[in-house]
Formats: sequence, C-alpha cells, structure tokens
Amino acid sequence: MRYIVIGAGAIGGTIGGRLFQSGHDVLLVARGAHHEELRAGGLRLVAPDGEEVLPIPVADGPVPVRDGDVLVVATKTQDTVAALRGWDDAPVVCAQNAVQNERMALRRFSRVYGMCLWMPALHLEPGVVASYGAPLSGMLPVGRYPQGVDDLVQEMADDLGKSRFAAFAVPDVMRWKYGKLLGNLGNAVEALCGHAEGTEAVSRRARQEGETVLAAAGIPFLSDEEERERRGDLVEMTPLGGVERPGGSSWQSLAKGSGSIEVDYLNGEIVLLGRLHGVPTPVNLVLQREATRLAREGGRPGSLDVAALERLLP
Repeated sequence: MRYIVIGAGAIGGTIGGRLFQSGHDVLLVARGAHHEELRAGGLRLVAPDGEEVLPIPVADGPVPVRDGDVLVVATKTQDTVAALRGWDDAPVVCAQNAVQNERMALRRFSRVYGMCLWMPALHLEPGVVASYGAPLSGMLPVGRYPQGVDDLVQEMADDLGKSRFAAFAVPDVMRWKYGKLLGNLGNAVEALCGHAEGTEAVSRRARQEGETVLAAAGIPFLSDEEERERRGDLVEMTPLGGVERPGGSSWQSLAKGSGSIEVDYLNGEIVLLGRLHGVPTPVNLVLQREATRLAREGGRPGSLDVAALERLLP
C-alpha cells in the first residue's frame, strides 16, 4: 500500500515521515517553497527521539493513482475541496480536525475514512516538520465514514501502530471527531491571545456552548475523560531543544500569514448547529469573527489582549 499524503505540513509531514521511517511506501504532496525544499533536500523531521532528513518522494499535485494507493488528506478544512480536485477515485482518509471533511470527500470518492488527531506538531519553515509527542508521536483513532470498520481500517491502524503512533480502529470515528471538535474550540482563543492569563476561562465558555449545541442536535461526542483514559501517557507534549511548541494549528496559520484560518469549521460549526437548533452561541460567534478578521488583516498570533476579547463577549 502506498500512502499519498496530501498536505505535508505539521500533521501530514509527521504521519508521512513516521510511515516512511518504518519502511512504508510514501508520497508527499506539497506546494510552493515547501515542495521545493522537500524535492531538493528531503523532509527534515525533528522529534524528541532525534532528527532525521528523510528522502521521501514528493509531488506538487495529483499523480496517477495505482491499485493499493490511499489518499491521506492533511490540509486545513477550508482547503479540502481544492486539495482533492484532480485525483482519481481511491480510498480517502481525512486526517484533519473539524467534522465536515469526510462529507466533502464523499461527494467525489466512494470510500472515505475519518482519522481523529491528537498530535502536537509544528510546521513553520519550508522542508521542516517538528513533532513534539513522546513517547509516541500521536494518537490516531481511524474508522470508515460514516461508521464501521473494514480490512483497510485494520491495515492502516497496524501500519501506524508500527510507526510510533497509538493507532486503533473505531466503528464510531465521528463520535471521536466531535469530541476533538470541542477541544479545538479553544484554538481561536490561542490564536488571538496566545497563552495569556484568562484564555482558559474563555475556552471553557466556548466548549460549554459546544456541548450544549451538540446535545440539542442529538450528536454523540467523546468525553474528555474517555479520551484521557485511552491516551494515558502515550502522547505527552515534549519540548524540543528545551523549547515548548509555540502554538497549535490555528496559531500556526496566523504565524505563517496564510490569510486564512480554520475557525469557520471549528467555532463556525458550533455557530451553524446553534442556528439550526435554536441554541445561542455568542462566544463561538465572537471567536469565529475575530479570528477570521485577524487572519484576513495579516495580524500576528497573540496580538489581541485578553481584556479586549472579553469586552467583545456577552
């Protein structure tokens, strides 16, 4: 089986790099300066267990699909449709946060799988990905969309389990991903205010809104307790070179000045469900609006004062 990783950033680079290290056939798909660095010098994967430059094959767009190929999509949700354009039908694994990617993929691909991500990683420099998880790089529950487990799920879980991941098959992968969605509602707070005092209280309010909305919509979700019990101490955030990871995925979008941010599919998902089910979601609405504004204006992560954010909240 060849893993074609579409979007070789923090998540895709870590997954592709670890699979390559354990002897699997991998193709990375990247764009721009990152693609050029990967093509010229390979992927530099930095992790607590060491640093290695990996000569992984790379492409900058769709390639002919072979029997046995699996497309692993690791872009941000706002880029999913464009990332999948031009690819022939093949199994698609959505290794992404948010809960709309699988639905987008199923419009064009006959076999779609969800993968839930607990993986502290960073990609800010072309050609370089930093993985902060130890002793394993991440926890990756995987299952067929919308539900179920098949032979491919088991094979992927086995391959990933031998590649420094806590990977396992789950029949209800979307329940896991909705649980992760609740945890990701604080991404916008981190992107806006960094790690300043007072951010945890705002993130808790956003999560409380999210839990209320999911309950009103009748959508099951994984609890924090179940996630912590399953993950245990398998994936711990570990400093690299004595330096902590500066921020998560939304923080990194602002740091790179990409002009876009995934909050429409994180906090915006809660806002959408709230509107559909008559549940107010003012905190998530403010976070969605302000993070989108900061990305559009090219603002730096952590540039909004917590007190200023609190004044915008009800």
